[in-house]
Amino acid sequence: MDFRSVNGGQETLCIKVNKVYDWVTRQSDVPLISFNASDLGTTLFFDCPGGVSPSPGLSDDPCAVLGNTFTVDCFVTDEEGNPVDPLAPGSILCTEIAQPEGRATGTFTLPTCETVTLQKVKVLKKGFVVVRVTNPQGVFCQTTPIPFAVAEKFFLCAPPGTFLQCEITDFECDANLICRPGASPGLFTFQQLDISINMCQNIQMEALVKLEITAEFCAPRPELPFVCPALMFPPQCPTIFPPAEPCPTP
Repeated sequence: MDFRSVNGGQETLCIKVNKVYDWVTRQSDVPLISFNASDLGTTLFFDCPGGVSPSPGLSDDPCAVLGNTFTVDCFVTDEEGNPVDPLAPGSILCTEIAQPEGRATGTFTLPTCETVTLQKVKVLKKGFVVVRVTNPQGVFCQTTPIPFAVAEKFFLCAPPGTFLQCEITDFECDANLICRPGASPGLFTFQQLDISINMCQNIQMEALVKLEITAEFCAPRPELPFVCPALMFPPQCPTIFPPAEPCPTP
């Protein structure tokens, strides 16, 4: 984009921005989520069209409905089971776990042999996934939302006044459904469901600061053939703010 100067000259400006104090990336692995036959209808619930329920009114048995040939998909949802983009802000909760005594500190030696003091930051990530099982005819069974959570600790430059900024940059969910032969030939029943979740994350510690910089205002290029009026910014008070160097004492 071709940005043009509004006034054509530089000024000393005071701006308010988030300063990044530390920034790391890490893969996060959620502990394996596993269900067995006793969980069906108690902590794991499937809904199938025309389902066969071992516990009427509680859960359908996907193996009894679909047989032993199917594909399994796993995706992120909200608490109500509506699919969401796992990379969109707020789809997966990522928040700092408050420590009663504040962030603990630790001393570490850098590769340069220098020592540095960092703060321990505890981070909680949690959300919901739904598992969908589909047979070759397109009939599918789907779970109710299944919660997941993982807590991790990071040693970061996180002095008092900084806050956590967390961003999920990649997400992967794999599910494996195991069926066992039933009492009659061709009949199968639920045996086990395993869910594996991995994600990548940006972890930043930030603080809102005010910076003095020398810059000039800019405006977007005009979109032809229609040209909008030029943007106008209120004038500054350069004689008092940002403050200049004090005059020398005689």
